[in-house]
Amino acid sequence: MIDYEELAEMLKALSDPNRLMIVEMLSGGELCACKLLERFRITQPTLSHHMKTLRQAGLVKGHKEGKWMHYTLDGERFAMLTDSIGELTGKEK
Repeated sequence: MIDYEELAEMLKALSDPNRLMIVEMLSGGELCACKLLERFRITQPTLSHHMKTLRQAGLVKGHKEGKWMHYTLDGERFAMLTDSIGELTGKEK
């Protein structure tokens, strides 16, 4: 059964081009915030805002190493997202 509130939160988090690019970068594995910043012309506080949005939606996990945060995708959460979209569109697995 679809949790519409939860699905909407995840989709809203992905509705920003920068956040989509971050997800694409993280699809290759864990990355330090410093590596994410190298790709974008944004400030560290702006990156933190994007990462907070993705983390609150449960799409990204983070842990601190030294002074930098390291991020990974939450594979289970993305599987739930794709399953929900499949259910929503009638294209379940």
